[in-house]
Amino acid sequence: MILIGVLTSTQKPAIIAIMLGKLLFHIISGILGLYLAQRYVPNVEFHGTIKTLVIIGVVLGVVNFLIKPLLSTIAFPLKILTLGLFSLVVNMVLVWVVADIFFPSDFEIHGLIALFWTTLIIWALSFLFGLVESYRKKD
Repeated sequence: MILIGVLTSTQKPAIIAIMLGKLLFHIISGILGLYLAQRYVPNVEFHGTIKTLVIIGVVLGVVNFLIKPLLSTIAFPLKILTLGLFSLVVNMVLVWVVADIFFPSDFEIHGLIALFWTTLIIWALSFLFGLVESYRKKD
């Protein structure tokens, strides 16, 4: 992670804009991924309003933006041993924590298969948004 304090005054706004853009992509992929999962994945249930879904997606996006890099760094040796597959486990744990611990009555994921597909949908959306962002930077 880049230390903001050591940057010049002209570099700080650009770095902050990039970080806010990444946070926004995580939030959008969280909201859209949870919506698609509750719509198309069996054993994923949502009981609430659209506002609640947006709040859950925002929390998931912020958790992915702030906590996932730390967990990925800690789990780096396991990621090497499993050729990167352990990152899927980290993602599944984060989705499970947000859905079943933070919002247990609003968003329910029953079973490991449903959790896997929900995580895969959110990961795919994050990947696509990352591709769009990298393509946009080239122009």
